[in-house]
Amino acid sequence: MEDRELDDEALLRYSRHILLPEIDIAGQRRLLAARALIVGAGGLGSPAALYLASAGVGRITIVDDDAVELSNLQRQIAHDTASLGQGKAASAARRMLALNPTIEARPLAERLSGQRLMDEVAAHDLVLDCSDNFATRHAVNRACVAARVPLVSGAAVRFSGQLAVFDSRDAASPCYHCLFPDEGEASDGPCATFGVLSPLVGAIGSLQAVEAVKLLAGVPPALGKLTLYDALDGSFKQIRVPRDPACAVCGGA
Repeated sequence: MEDRELDDEALLRYSRHILLPEIDIAGQRRLLAARALIVGAGGLGSPAALYLASAGVGRITIVDDDAVELSNLQRQIAHDTASLGQGKAASAARRMLALNPTIEARPLAERLSGQRLMDEVAAHDLVLDCSDNFATRHAVNRACVAARVPLVSGAAVRFSGQLAVFDSRDAASPCYHCLFPDEGEASDGPCATFGVLSPLVGAIGSLQAVEAVKLLAGVPPALGKLTLYDALDGSFKQIRVPRDPACAVCGGA
């Protein structure tokens, strides 16, 4: 990432960031020069994408091969009624540019896998996994470990949400496989089957954006921790997650 100069309009747009000593002008320049990849433009990806765009992350690629359906609008705030039938990636990109036309929003209407996934991950500074199934999460994790690209992972179903940050550049950081070693193909709880509280995905997606902005701006992220949120009783809990030296993905790194 290379620093970019901020003109008067940018100084005003990002003034509340610049007031934070942890970010300041240098951190905002890093954000403007950063490249983020968001996998999923649904309940988690929607708030994450909008906040990264408004925060001034300079190049954001958002990946989703689904189209907007009526049942999505209960929680997927990057889309609206006029978006019905349209691709989620393109719909989210339009909303991002409406918030901040100075960034680049790049939609990919495909399901990344194999070498395509590896290439896209390696071309970015950070990945946000906003998918809803273990198979995708493990594939994204493997690509991030191989490319040494930080990963911000989120999940939400029913009234429960979780968040974790992984960075294979840090020798002490675990990876997603250290935490969830079972690579089964089943979903961990699709909203269509189990339901989900609509603001819950907003809360977790926003927390993903928090950690992503911190990391890209040069503020230390919350590595080695699994954050659990129970929306029923309003409680947060953090669990330390050590790196597994025998991990099949990052153990030999």
